[in-house]
Amino acid sequence: MHKTLCLALLLAASAAHALAADDATSKQTADFRQWQKRADAEQAAADSALADLQQRAAAGDATAQFELGFIYAEGRGVAQDYAQARVWWEKAATQGHVDAQYNLGVLYDNGWGVAQDYGQARAWYEKAAAQGYVKAQFNLGTLYDSGQGVAQDYTHAAAWYEKAAAQGHAEAQYNLGNLYGKGRGVAQDYGQARAWWEKAAAQGDADAQHNLGILYDNGWGIAQDYGQARAWYEKSAAQGNAIAQYNLGDLYYKGLGVPQDYAKAREWTEKSAIQGHAAAQFNLGFLYENGQGITQDYAQARAWYKKAAAQGDADAQYNLGVFYEEGKGVTQDYDQARAWYEKAAAQGHARAQYNLGVLYNKGRGVVQDYAQARTWYEKAAVQGHAKAQFNLGALYENGQGITRDYDKARAWYEKVAAQTDDQEAQQAAQQVLQDLDKTGNNKP
Repeated sequence: MHKTLCLALLLAASAAHALAADDATSKQTADFRQWQKRADAEQAAADSALADLQQRAAAGDATAQFELGFIYAEGRGVAQDYAQARVWWEKAATQGHVDAQYNLGVLYDNGWGVAQDYGQARAWYEKAAAQGYVKAQFNLGTLYDSGQGVAQDYTHAAAWYEKAAAQGHAEAQYNLGNLYGKGRGVAQDYGQARAWWEKAAAQGDADAQHNLGILYDNGWGIAQDYGQARAWYEKSAAQGNAIAQYNLGDLYYKGLGVPQDYAKAREWTEKSAIQGHAAAQFNLGFLYENGQGITQDYAQARAWYKKAAAQGDADAQYNLGVFYEEGKGVTQDYDQARAWYEKAAAQGHARAQYNLGVLYNKGRGVVQDYAQARTWYEKAAVQGHAKAQFNLGALYENGQGITRDYDKARAWYEKVAAQTDDQEAQQAAQQVLQDLDKTGNNKP
């Protein structure tokens, strides 16, 4: 009896669940139908609105023509079609619709739906700019600035930038500041550059904020003020400007306008380096190499030097050469050292040229070759590298890789003796000159 009762209760419960499930399904079906009805109504309304817009546009309504072009450009309710956008914007533009004129300029400027044509872009921008359209004025300035579709003309660029800048266009203000800073199309005037950059910076333009930092850092057109430089660099760096981050790191490293702080220097330098700034990558490698603001780590130093070297940073290429020559964090490898020195030396890096000379002079990783040593010493020597001048004098004195010539040897030794930035080389040269005097320039 109890079992029958339990079974009856179970059946009753199952029936209740079935009823509940049926109710839920019915509700979902009803909800879907209501949604479908709303969607159909919305689509019908959109189709009707589009048809009405097309009718008004076809009838010559400039606003409708512009709006229809916009719908095609954005692909709203229709397949995106820049060519159709151009057709309708041209109709509106020829009636003087300023937004359509500007947008046509953008299409030609970027080659969207038309063959890229800076001349056409300029023509349409000019029509919009003549009506005071600020973006068109700015874009005209960039065309003249870069010489696209027109002969490069900084004077015209400045004129158009100024029109846009006067209307508060931040990029125009920044670019106008650049022209004043470089004296392009206007007389160079750091005061004017600062004034325009300040306007752009007040609107949050990171590049303008960075450039203001540069002015204060170098005292261009204003009293040098590292504290102000830091303040502007910080604003720009906080927005991710890699150069500002690099410069801020440099201030902390040198203790300019802030207490010297290698940890802070590393923090900002690393932010810049991660963004691919080559000089920051070099500096970060240097911090790791010397354990400044971080635990010394030659592997990390080498890794960052390689990133900078891959971008052509000559100092990084030179330092990698030193790492391989001295075996710092790597197996000593004169061939790798030579390869990196050559990259830096080809860019005129005097220390790399000198070190290449030493490798050939000593026959390290290469066949000993005094003529090659002389070639590289000469390149470094003409840049004032004291040890290269001394070694070049020694080659002439000993007739190695060149005909012995005491007069030329003496001339190079005298250059070294007159230098004050390398006391070791200076003292060695002075001693050799005394010895040459004692032997009457005929030292065997």
